[in-house]
Amino acid sequence: MSFRATVRGWLIAGSIALSIGALSVAPAHAGILISVNIAPPILPVYVQPPLPAPGYIWTPGYWAYGDAGYFWVPGVWMTPPSAGLLWTPGYWGFATGIYGWHAGYWGPHVGFYGGVNYGFGYGGIGFVGGEWRGGVFAYNSAVANFGSVHVTNVYVNRTVVTQNTIVNHASFNGAGGIQARPSAMETQAANEHHFEPTANQMQHQNFAAQDRGQLASVNHGSPATTATSNVNAYHQVSQQHSQAQPISAADRTAGRSYNPNTREANQDQRIANGLRSGQMTSGEAAHAERTQSHIDQQVHNDRVANGGKLTGQERQQINGEQNAASRQIYNEKHNGNTVQPNKVDNREANQQQRTANGLRSGQMTSGEAARTNQNQAKTAQQVHNDRTANGGALNAGQKKQVNNEQNKNSRQINNEKHNNTTVKPPAK
Repeated sequence: MSFRATVRGWLIAGSIALSIGALSVAPAHAGILISVNIAPPILPVYVQPPLPAPGYIWTPGYWAYGDAGYFWVPGVWMTPPSAGLLWTPGYWGFATGIYGWHAGYWGPHVGFYGGVNYGFGYGGIGFVGGEWRGGVFAYNSAVANFGSVHVTNVYVNRTVVTQNTIVNHASFNGAGGIQARPSAMETQAANEHHFEPTANQMQHQNFAAQDRGQLASVNHGSPATTATSNVNAYHQVSQQHSQAQPISAADRTAGRSYNPNTREANQDQRIANGLRSGQMTSGEAAHAERTQSHIDQQVHNDRVANGGKLTGQERQQINGEQNAASRQIYNEKHNGNTVQPNKVDNREANQQQRTANGLRSGQMTSGEAARTNQNQAKTAQQVHNDRTANGGALNAGQKKQVNNEQNKNSRQINNEKHNNTTVKPPAK
């Protein structure tokens, strides 16, 4: 089935009654509207799997939304409906307080996809991973991973990759995300003859929707499968996952629930992971922890002023601030500043992990988390300052002092998790 005009159908998250397949293949003009008030997670970083055979075109992974909330659809090599067609990825857009999905489509030119940097040729503007030449697709070897496949139609153009890359890894367009607007060429491409996603693409999305490891509420932004060479390979993986641990009613409830404490917990978890891996220095962790402490305190203050709840406007404001904090954490984990994982950083990570667990379980309120994050930020900043003054290392006296401070922080976290001051966690 083909249709004209831009595929502007907003698959806006929150669908319970409609299936994912029905949403995705519906024509743009059908006007299917389903609202969601929380942004999709940041895009995960992954490696492109090798090309399965000449003629396939890369389609990047994306966050979709189903009856269990956001889930990641792995990037995959796909065959186009016919020669001469290119893939315009779908994208999330934020407008009038909601996040909506603009469905992807096949067409003779790549249109606007929100400026989202999906990678592997989709840097936010057009597609630079290859082009059609005389009915045969030629690959840009500066982008494509050929693996062991012999490809004869190849060229190299690294300049175009840089020129068409937007340096922002947010997963949506609009306030708090990527501020991009369609160019004249993209607008023209939007009005060309388009083809909807193929049956293979929709099947691939449906596989991901049934895979518990792909749920954002379960993987906290790090999907079990980020990319795959072909649909059949992932089908086997998703079947194994769904049989071993099917998506439960509790998963669906948790995935659809918007609870600021869950978002706060996820951010603390990401800081902990960054410290353990060495992707975040103590100084960077201190920066991120101060930001989280400020947001935690704001949530606490707003709830106190409103009888324990947040207004819609307050939720939107907090979500926007967490989007900015999410980008901050991502940038600090990928800016090239790394440290060798060590005991001091692992202790910091463990404290962040305990705060995240307290928020998820409801044992810690936002106000309590604000205090623990503030204390952790002070300790992390002290570690950073001492290392800077000593050429990157701590002396024995400094290690002892930091350990004593972490002991105090540990007691504080334990007390706040067991003081009978709790909040109701997302329904399970």
